Amino acid sequence: MSPHKTNAVASSFHPDDMMHMSSSSLAPRPLSAIDSPYSQSSDSLHSTSASSVEDVQMNRPLAPGVYVPTVAFFKDNEDLDLAIIGKHAVRLAKAGVAGVATQGSNGEAVHLSHAERKLITKTTRTALNDAGFHSLPVIVGCGSQSTRETIEFCREALASGGDYALVLPPSYYKPMHKPDTIVEFFQDVADSSPIPIMIYNYPGAVAGIDLSSDVINKLSKHPNIVGCKLTCGNTGKLARIAAATNAATPSDPGSGFMCMGGSADFTLQTLIVGGSGIICGIGNVAPKACVKIIELYAKGKTAEAQKLQAVVARGDWAAIANGIVGTKSALGTYFGYGGVARKPLPRPTKQEAVQYANDFKEIVDMEKAL
Repeated sequence: MSPHKTNAVASSFHPDDMMHMSSSSLAPRPLSAIDSPYSQSSDSLHSTSASSVEDVQMNRPLAPGVYVPTVAFFKDNEDLDLAIIGKHAVRLAKAGVAGVATQGSNGEAVHLSHAERKLITKTTRTALNDAGFHSLPVIVGCGSQSTRETIEFCREALASGGDYALVLPPSYYKPMHKPDTIVEFFQDVADSSPIPIMIYNYPGAVAGIDLSSDVINKLSKHPNIVGCKLTCGNTGKLARIAAATNAATPSDPGSGFMCMGGSADFTLQTLIVGGSGIICGIGNVAPKACVKIIELYAKGKTAEAQKLQAVVARGDWAAIANGIVGTKSALGTYFGYGGVARKPLPRPTKQEAVQYANDFKEIVDMEKAL
């Protein structure tokens, strides 16, 4: 049996179905990390008691589908807006997403303190539980420049209610890396993390480091590495990894390994080559539209899925081109909440807000029609 089989299920990509899973599949997982030089407990872990999230040990398997890296919402004074953070997570769950991710690029992770990261994840988990979405998994961005802090983030993610860690490779000292530095980094983190790891390949965020399919396939054999997110946009690489890992798909559980595209503009392409789904920022604005592509494909309605994919791709370009500032502005215009990004990111002018609204209009119209 694949080491990934217990960490992901692919019998369905719709999270509602996970509510009916057997109690054995939701059994608590061990909290102790694999023995390693990094296995000592950290002070910051104890600063957030595991009891603060009552079901912190609940095993929530990953299912193929759409995952949304959630926006971090702030008040005008840039304090966290916890009420909106919780409200937004529930809106996404009600739209049918398979899971959410905190502390990503859309979540302005680089603008947050350790305490704020933990509070956002805890708020997200609590809001989902209170709304009845106990089984919806929360992935937490845990990448850092050192192995030690990355593991610390993983421990804090667990204590705050996170289920999986999404980890970027370190890049600040890239010129000093040896050929095996990145492989050893992920292996060390996976050895010590109390939650399963997903590899995050996003060259634009890490000084151009682009993990090859050979590297990811090698790392996929680690029992605590259960998936990858490919924001590189290389569907050939995605196809190679999906085939080599026998990745889970909406119609086949495979090994349980999750081979995820990193942008909604190639959702259909990801599914056709055997991928598991998408982790996409535009899902903050149009989660139903993103989920609908997968539903149509799973039903064999490829032509309809292709038409919707074109709309989503144009909407995704609005999110990519305008960044988190444009995404928040569009959320404010069309859904009544969005707020500001933390400085030094700019506040949009009135003229820019109008332009953002125009850029997102087509996909929002589609979203509201579903």
